[in-house]
Amino acid sequence: MSKTTRSSANSTPEQLCFNSIPGFTVRADFAGGELSSDFGAVVLDAVDHRIGLIDRLTAAISDPRDARYITHPLRDLLKQRVFQIASGYEDGNDADTLRADPLFKLAAGRTPLETDNLLACGATHSRLEGSLRRSDIYRTAKALIEQFVATYNEAPGSITLDIDHTDDAAHGQQELIFYNHHYGHYCYLPLLVFEAESGALVTSVLRPGKRPAGVENAMIMKRVLHALRQYWPHTHILLRGDGHFSNPELMKLISEIGNADFIFGLGGNAVLSAKAEGLMKNARGHLALHQSMAAQGIGPVVSSVRLFGEFDYAAKSWPQAHRVVLKAEVLAGSNGLSAKDNQRYVVTSLRNPTASALYQQVYCQRGQAENWIKQMKADLKSDRTSASSFLANFARLLLTAAAYVLHQQLRVLGLHDTELASAQPRTVILSLFKIAVRVKQYKDRVLLHLPSACPVKALLAKVCQRLVSARRKSAMPASP
Repeated sequence: MSKTTRSSANSTPEQLCFNSIPGFTVRADFAGGELSSDFGAVVLDAVDHRIGLIDRLTAAISDPRDARYITHPLRDLLKQRVFQIASGYEDGNDADTLRADPLFKLAAGRTPLETDNLLACGATHSRLEGSLRRSDIYRTAKALIEQFVATYNEAPGSITLDIDHTDDAAHGQQELIFYNHHYGHYCYLPLLVFEAESGALVTSVLRPGKRPAGVENAMIMKRVLHALRQYWPHTHILLRGDGHFSNPELMKLISEIGNADFIFGLGGNAVLSAKAEGLMKNARGHLALHQSMAAQGIGPVVSSVRLFGEFDYAAKSWPQAHRVVLKAEVLAGSNGLSAKDNQRYVVTSLRNPTASALYQQVYCQRGQAENWIKQMKADLKSDRTSASSFLANFARLLLTAAAYVLHQQLRVLGLHDTELASAQPRTVILSLFKIAVRVKQYKDRVLLHLPSACPVKALLAKVCQRLVSARRKSAMPASP
């Protein structure tokens, strides 16, 4: 770009000047008119028509406003905000410019080119977030659980739920932020629950920044599991998490709820180390033998030896003993360093898998949940919890969770067997959503003209055919 001309010192640019080509000067302006760069808004609307997410969220929130004086119904507000987050506009004040965007208006059910039917501004969305009560937050979180249940045509035989916390760094003087030593800053510590096989979000709960006690973990998961049991009374549920979930309250909850099991990481202590010493000694011996053979040129160089064992163990706070699986690993030293012990423990109520299979094929798979958390934080900016009110920040987290649900369902319903079948939200946004569109509105129809050289033309045709032609699946599952 060579220069920018302005009509006055404080005005926005009216014309942009670029490098010329032989025989032509190159200029750009902002007078394109009925254009949008967010084709993804109507794709998201097609997904929502299939799953009924916005309707569920709307039903969960009570709207105390007088309908006679409402310009923006609650459903329109939720659809606008969730769609904008899912399109890469995570801040509420992005609505100040996007409220006139023809495709976001079209996705909200409004005629795209009228000038007197703008969507809500950022201040209106801020008031909505700040107006939600505890009961609204609770019902909205439960609506996400119901949305997850509705993705199944029938009750599954078994599911695995991955639970994990993540940090949302504080942005000022917000309610219930605390300093968390593990993360090294003031933050919130929300809890996220995912279905392990599909990556579907079950629900999300904003928490204070301090490490949760076992009673709190059990209280949250009790509500989640009871909500699932209303629809799936006979489904086996496996709850999976890292070491700070291995507390007696959560173990007791799993045993009481019936047809459920747990597998959690377990921190080491002197008793566990004593029980593990026999197997660790064997691992050290195997490593020494391999190193000796490698030095003689007999076998390959081995960087580690890993053995698995198990024993029953009960901490003083546990009401009963549980099966503990030991990974007895010894890492070979490098650069003159001696070998290093690396034992790990897992506690579980499962009895059938072997120790090695349970650790490597069951427990270690929980690492995938961290990738889904990264999608919510890095791609959809779920950590924009910068409001002063805790409940307003909780609302923001739930709205971002809803945007994640739309992306996950887009992959399942529209992008399966395509190059974007496992793509992260950011990739989908850049590849599929950020497409220029010229909008034409006639008496009885709206036409959307996409670029003739659109690189994802065939993919868009496949996605739209899958989403729009299929029957809507928004009916709530029946309780037993």
